[in-house]
Amino acid sequence: MATTRLPMWPAANVEALCAALASTDRPGLTGSEIGRLLAVVGIDDPAPTANKRERLWAALMTRQQADRAGNCVVRFITEAMAPGRHVQDGTRFHALRDAVNEPLALMALRVNEEGRVARATGARTLDDVARLAGRLRTELTRRGVHPEVVRYCEEEILRKSLFHAVFEATKGVAERLRSLSVSSLDGADLVDHCFGTKSPPPVVRINTFVTETDVSEHKGFANLLKGIFGTFRNPPAHTPRAAARWDITEPDALDLFGTLSFTHRRLDKATVTLRP
Repeated sequence: MATTRLPMWPAANVEALCAALASTDRPGLTGSEIGRLLAVVGIDDPAPTANKRERLWAALMTRQQADRAGNCVVRFITEAMAPGRHVQDGTRFHALRDAVNEPLALMALRVNEEGRVARATGARTLDDVARLAGRLRTELTRRGVHPEVVRYCEEEILRKSLFHAVFEATKGVAERLRSLSVSSLDGADLVDHCFGTKSPPPVVRINTFVTETDVSEHKGFANLLKGIFGTFRNPPAHTPRAAARWDITEPDALDLFGTLSFTHRRLDKATVTLRP
């Protein structure tokens, strides 16, 4: 595609691309990587002290306007996605490719397995983007799923394994409870240890735990966690992977991730009182 004069990209699409490439979270490019890549493809760096996204956007937009063509954008993507740059971290390549393919879908383009920009079916809506990018992470981002949910099942999401993504994400809630309470328990025992009310105050409480309404909400939250563990964690945990036949649809998985996000947001504001 580099030999053909390509249309200029709309500024909004360039901005979306830069947000994907220069994300502050993994797998986004680091500041030093952006500087090196701009130099390699011969694009000036007019705002080197700006944050990563603004820096990359300024560089690509300035060059695109000077060329009156979008070739520089495609050239940068191709260099950033060169497989040789990701030999030591193949997972990052696939994660970055998935992220980049979202804004590329708006330009009827995609990054293929070879790391090259190729033509593809175009997207007109955000739903089209999610469908064409072909990844669960797209919809999770749109729904504002809590980062802790994705952190525990990122590998499974990249492999598009709903069964194991749900399993690992649910295990992540238990791991966070263990971290908060400094406990080695699991499942219902862990919930009872964290939220038990027999010896106030509970080790972990999600409100002031003063009024009857507070106590009722607290107990309800504990029961919600037990239900999540019993429904989504315990069945697959007791089934050998090779023999697993526990089916879950994408809508159900997305709803569960939303519920897990709710639990993590409540834990974000929880108060912890460790027992001797």
